[in-house]
Amino acid sequence: MTIAERIRQVRRSMAKAAERAGRDPKSVTLVAVGKTQPTEAVARAVRAGITDLGENRVGEAAAKRPGVPPATWHLIGPLQRNKVKRALEVFDIVETVDRPELVLRLAMQLENHWPGRRLPVLLEVNIGGEPQKAGVSPAEAARLARAVLEQPQLELRGLMTVPPFEPDPAAVRPFFRALAALARELRQELGEPLEWLSMGMSHDFEVAIEEGATHVRVGTAIFGQRRTA
Repeated sequence: MTIAERIRQVRRSMAKAAERAGRDPKSVTLVAVGKTQPTEAVARAVRAGITDLGENRVGEAAAKRPGVPPATWHLIGPLQRNKVKRALEVFDIVETVDRPELVLRLAMQLENHWPGRRLPVLLEVNIGGEPQKAGVSPAEAARLARAVLEQPQLELRGLMTVPPFEPDPAAVRPFFRALAALARELRQELGEPLEWLSMGMSHDFEVAIEEGATHVRVGTAIFGQRRTA
């Protein structure tokens, strides 16, 4: 199958999942993840209708973006403090804000180099409590959200998670449900809309949509298996 055909197939599955949940399929954004894929493959995805792209690594995205038609670029991998300025040059949205130090660094770099710019961000939540994964704990999410809200350069849009992998996608449902519940709690506590829930990947995006995902990050189902980095 071509990339365009795979995108159509993914969109059909997304629409069916949204309809099962009584949702408008247009309420879910497909973020095509091009990790390890060549620039031309990512460009083909955009030419086939993709509007949002996700990349895990700052350097890889920086190398690709000049060769790809206009799109909205999401950073979906960990961000080190020493790469913040470069990330801000490349990405339009940072989905992986997970600690106060990163909040301050993002705000400082924006103030120094992009005065007047507001960066949409998501809090990455380690919803499964896995020690090997990044993300703020659910218990600390409200504190981190307040830290973001204190910075006028940052716009808190919602939450993101990478749940524990389960062979059966249905087994991940409790984690997606927990993130949606956390978002509801934070909306009430903070008085902020927090409309975005970025959750679900190639293996489990249909379950994520059924549980309220507004953004799904799909790579393999669009581009095929990842290449050696």
